[in-house]
Amino acid sequence: MNKKFMLALVISVLLIIFFSNVSAQSKIEITGGGATFPQPFYSKLFDIYYNLKGIKVNYQGIGSGGGIKGLTDKTMDFGATDAPMTTEEEKLAQNPIIHFPTCLGAVVVIYNLPGNPSIRLTGDLVAKIFMGKITNWNDPEIAKVNPDVKLPKLQIIVTRRTDGSGTTYIFSEYLTKISKEWASTLGTGKSLNWSQATIGQKGNPGVAGFVTQTPGAIGYVELVYAIQNKIKYASIQNSSGNFIEPTLESVSASANVNIADDTKVSLTNSSSKDGYPISSFTWIILYAEQNYNNRNFEMVKAMLELFWWMIHDGQKYAKELGYAPLPAAAVKKAEAQLKKVTFNGVPILK
Repeated sequence: MNKKFMLALVISVLLIIFFSNVSAQSKIEITGGGATFPQPFYSKLFDIYYNLKGIKVNYQGIGSGGGIKGLTDKTMDFGATDAPMTTEEEKLAQNPIIHFPTCLGAVVVIYNLPGNPSIRLTGDLVAKIFMGKITNWNDPEIAKVNPDVKLPKLQIIVTRRTDGSGTTYIFSEYLTKISKEWASTLGTGKSLNWSQATIGQKGNPGVAGFVTQTPGAIGYVELVYAIQNKIKYASIQNSSGNFIEPTLESVSASANVNIADDTKVSLTNSSSKDGYPISSFTWIILYAEQNYNNRNFEMVKAMLELFWWMIHDGQKYAKELGYAPLPAAAVKKAEAQLKKVTFNGVPILK
């Protein structure tokens, strides 16, 4: 055989092997769903990873409550939530659940006022507004912390989420820490027993859309949705008494705290003096033992490799999409969590 023929043969064999691997990988499909907050980030990462590895991920933004239910019911390979599963929720799952953070986000208080002024709010004011205790924008209590703003004589129209939402959980957890009255009436949860005077909307997009279209409206959404829709949002007073504008930097600063091994740490009302006080990790959740419901090992391995890529290489895409990337300490905790995942009791990632 001449050298050209040999070279052509080697290339042909390599191409056959390559396309066989791509073909095998392209048959792998992973299903997940849950939190709407990280959906733009996840969609970007899943698209990039598909082009790299041929692994397809079907993700549905159905709210954190839906993500937890989908995982518990075992109708999804993984769930996504802005609020860690409670002890009761994990008991319903019957088997151990792994949480690992993927990025950081923040809940911001958005509003629609004439002239788009920048306003400041304390946590106590936010609680009173959303409980219906303060009903007009020119209320003296709002004016006191905004002495340089001419506030309009305009009714405050409160909107909030109707679906089981991690965004609501983060928002209400913060207000529970700030206001005793809020804690004793509405409390913390993915769904709350809201006043009938509030107007419900589905998802971050629904709340953002309503506020955009309604003069005098106020609501709460994830920071990324406010940025994308160019909606004004308030600076909020943190635990150090500083009024903090929600930015990627101030959200990241909120995570300058000790992170538990299970990563289920609350960042609301963070002790960080520069941290924005309504910040949070968002998590992906999955069963620690993956051999159930006749699951395919290759699919599970591909899923774990995807998650590993997300907390490493995938982080470089966070800022451009309006998310704060994981700090180094959180990445190490996430690595440890993923290494706990097993198939027939054997760790998948070495």
